[in-house]
Amino acid sequence: MFSFASHPYPKSESLKEILVSSFGAGFLVYLFLVIFQPFGTENFQDPYKYLLLFPYSIIFGFSFFVLNLSTTHFKEWYISSELLKVILVLVLGSVLSYFYNSLFISHVRLSFGNYFYMLLYSLALGVPISTIYILSRYIYLKRIHENTAEKISQQLVSHSIDSQKRLLNISTANTKLSIAEQDFLCAQSMENYCTLYILEDKGVKKLLLRTSLSQLLQQIETDSIKKCHRSYIVNLKKVEHLKGNAQGYKLILSEIDFEIPVSRTFISLIIPKLQQTGI
Repeated sequence: MFSFASHPYPKSESLKEILVSSFGAGFLVYLFLVIFQPFGTENFQDPYKYLLLFPYSIIFGFSFFVLNLSTTHFKEWYISSELLKVILVLVLGSVLSYFYNSLFISHVRLSFGNYFYMLLYSLALGVPISTIYILSRYIYLKRIHENTAEKISQQLVSHSIDSQKRLLNISTANTKLSIAEQDFLCAQSMENYCTLYILEDKGVKKLLLRTSLSQLLQQIETDSIKKCHRSYIVNLKKVEHLKGNAQGYKLILSEIDFEIPVSRTFISLIIPKLQQTGI
C-alpha cells in the first residue's frame, strides 16, 4: 500500500484546469448535501434551506482552488501527495463551514468541541470518497495511456524517414548555426539557456545556447518539431517508443539516455502527430 502511494499522480497544470476542477468539486459537495443531507441537515427546516446550503459548495470549491493552486510549483506529485492535499482541503473547508454554520445558520457560540465534531464528520465522509476517486482516476488514466502508447509504439517501429532535407536556422545574441532537421533530437530549457541534442558523426552532441525555449521554438518549429512540455522541444520523427502512465506520456529516443515527458496540455497536439508519423 505504501509503495502504491509513492506512484506519480497527475495534478492540475493550468489555471483553467484548476478552476474547472474546483467548480466541479464545489458542485458535487452541494449535490451531496442536497441528496444525503448529512450532519442533521434533514432536521433543518427553513423555506430557503437549499439556498442556505449553497455557500458550502462555494467554501469547498474555494478550498479546493487554494490548495490546488498552491501545488502547481511542485515538480513531483504522488498519490500520497494527492491524499494529503484532499485532507487539507477537508480541514480548510470544515473550518470555513463551521464559521458559516455557527454565525449565519445556527447562531450559536463558537466552540472548539463543536468544530472538532464537524471536522471528524468531514474527514469520515470525505477521505473514503476521495480515496476511491483518486485510485479510480489513477487506474483509469494509467490504462488509457498505456493502451494508447502501446498502439502508437507498434506503429513507430516501422515508420519511414522523410528523405526531404530541411535546415533549421538558429540565431541568438552571439550564435548562428544551421542544423539539418533529421539531425535534431530535442532541446531542453534550463532557465535562460537551452541545451540542444543533435546527431553528429554517429554520436550525440550537446550545444548550450543562451535563449529561451519559446524563442528557440519560433525559429525551428516544423510539422515534426514541436514543444511537448514547458521544458522540452522534440523531433517527433526521432521518437522510437511511447510510454504511458497515469500522468500522461513519455517519449523515448534511442540516442539519448533520458525520457522526455509530454505535459497533459500538449497531449492533444503530440499524440495525433505521433500517430501520423507512425503511418
